[in-house]
Amino acid sequence: MAYKSIYDFSAETLEGEEVPLSIYKGKVLLIVNVYHRMNALMEMFGNLNFTVLGFPCNQFGLQSPEVNEEMLNVLKYVRPGGGFVPTFPVFAKIEVNGLNEEPLFTYLKNYLPFVNPLIGDTKKFYWSPICVNDIRWNFEKFLINSDGTPFKRYELHCPIEMVEKDIADLL
Repeated sequence: MAYKSIYDFSAETLEGEEVPLSIYKGKVLLIVNVYHRMNALMEMFGNLNFTVLGFPCNQFGLQSPEVNEEMLNVLKYVRPGGGFVPTFPVFAKIEVNGLNEEPLFTYLKNYLPFVNPLIGDTKKFYWSPICVNDIRWNFEKFLINSDGTPFKRYELHCPIEMVEKDIADLL
């Protein structure tokens, strides 16, 4: 199938329900696999037709071993902890790279290929095969414009201020 936008995909909730991403039509979206600073983005832009979509993944240093039923408690009490409660949807844990990667992430990575040819420390990667467009580590993000088209990919060291500026520009 030739995908035209992220609206052609669905995602599984933490409770196991399939949700079409088309319910987010007209919104600017930031797709991430970790949550640091995402509530702050929701506070800044959440009332302006923007939302974060969280997709937990355990492929980077095995840093997210919990099962879906434990996810919200882990976020609240462990990582990031401190009573953190996401103000955005968090979906079921997925794989973003390798043979079992979710089709949404295949689409995102093909639409916005990675520009850095250095892969990194492959001993910390838990997937196969390793490809040049793979998500390298936690904190990579994909910004989606309001028509569902991928707009920009951010590597893990990208300053959050750059992401904030791009979100503001799209809104």
